[in-house]
Amino acid sequence: MRRPLATAAVAVLAVLSGTGCSVTVPDPGYTPPPPLPALEQLRRAPLTDAAAFRTADDVLAFVTADRNIVCALTSARGPHLNLPYESNNYGDSANRKLDTVPVAHCELAVYPEPQAGDVRDNCGGTGLGYLGGAALLTPGRATYGECRSGVTAMESAFGPQGTRDGVIASLPVLPEGANLERNGLRCSAYDSGVACGNVTGGVAFIVSRDHYEVISGGGKKPSTSPPEAPKTP
Repeated sequence: MRRPLATAAVAVLAVLSGTGCSVTVPDPGYTPPPPLPALEQLRRAPLTDAAAFRTADDVLAFVTADRNIVCALTSARGPHLNLPYESNNYGDSANRKLDTVPVAHCELAVYPEPQAGDVRDNCGGTGLGYLGGAALLTPGRATYGECRSGVTAMESAFGPQGTRDGVIASLPVLPEGANLERNGLRCSAYDSGVACGNVTGGVAFIVSRDHYEVISGGGKKPSTSPPEAPKTP
């Protein structure tokens, strides 16, 4: 004999109640909250043990899981950065008299072009162009782009014609959501990219394959590339 529908429903509810199961019904009117701003995420995210990311001279260096971004939490003397993945003059005796400043530096293999308002140097007299693919954070300022000719070190290693070897290939991966800090500056693998910031100073940058932001003014004045920004060759 077929059991009446009402009786069957009561039986199902009785089974669920007896087993401690519950049924979740989606609320069609629920809107998830927007993600926290980058600086707030950097402030709240728990710090990762830095030991696995430490290189010479107490520099912290890492790559992202997709091998598109390499970063270093390091130091600068004037324009000279102490980078484990790029030739530099940081250690030259002539530069040791310059003030040492903590910085965060990232390079990308695939990246957007700088917006006109973010071009910080006319590269006058050098024959170089102001190109994307590099971001720099000091305690008081964040910038995107630099004067150079040719590709970034990350582009040389993991770009379309990359070698997939060298120093960058040996650096550890910083997992999504992980957060490193050195001398008051933090970098986190963030939303398929990297965010680096001085959370007390209110300055930061966010970089990814097709988007970047430069944040200043306590996080209130972002300079943002469009999501569809073209990638460099």
